[in-house]
Amino acid sequence: MGGVDAGAGLRRDELAAFLRSRRARLRPLDVGLPDGIRRRTPGLRRQEVAQLAGMSIDYYIRLEQRRGPHPSRQVLMALARALMLNRDERAYLFQIAGESAPATTGPSREVAPGVRHLIDAMTETPAYVVDAKYDVLAWNRLAVHFVGDLATVPTTDRNMIRWMFRRPDSDRHWDDPDMLRFVRSSIADLRAAYGRYPGDRSIEGLVTELLGTSPRFARFWADHEVEVRRRIMKRVPHPEFGPLEFECQMLHVADADQRIIVYVPEPGSPTQAVFRRLVDRVGQSPGA
Repeated sequence: MGGVDAGAGLRRDELAAFLRSRRARLRPLDVGLPDGIRRRTPGLRRQEVAQLAGMSIDYYIRLEQRRGPHPSRQVLMALARALMLNRDERAYLFQIAGESAPATTGPSREVAPGVRHLIDAMTETPAYVVDAKYDVLAWNRLAVHFVGDLATVPTTDRNMIRWMFRRPDSDRHWDDPDMLRFVRSSIADLRAAYGRYPGDRSIEGLVTELLGTSPRFARFWADHEVEVRRRIMKRVPHPEFGPLEFECQMLHVADADQRIIVYVPEPGSPTQAVFRRLVDRVGQSPGA
């Protein structure tokens, strides 16, 4: 049968090879384990994967040796988390194990270590990560000057869309054409996520809340504009340094359906000079 269990769809050879390859690509530090042990081969050890997945080392060894029982969906989900599989890899794991891939029920809130390292390395550029619902998940030091110190804000209230529509109608924010374009494009992107995740309670709850509290949001939502956010120019009045102008770039993290929002000033511009001055003022650690 070429390593395939008749009637079960389990491809033991491919499953074993896939697990070994995913294990070999990870370092202990990637999964929060100490890296002080000398290793003959790169990657995690079998017992480390078993520990992370919450299963016995014997059970995991049998999977890599093409033996043992058909893994359950719970076991596959645990392995996907332990091996830090992305969405496509997780779907493939389920397929070769003879199971249907689990549905994506809502926006991912897990920020990959590489994404965190990327925004932290942007020392002169404000950058933060949002999910498809526009919850802020991580931010760098300079972003604190624009989104606030979110370490002091409950995780349930770190939503950009909610912040936008808390501003009173008398706020000059609503008279700025650039800001209105930014708001409308964000709402269009939220509606796109609303379509990608039907039945997601978190997104539905946010939309229901804002429809009941903000007539302006209700008008924008009724337009049924759908658009995945892209770059846009922003002008922000800073209380100390005056108006700042920069390009708001949206970098998409495809496997997590997240966005890295980066404020990019023109080289040599007054805004770039302000960003560099702000760098020295930030003393807090990066968020989330």
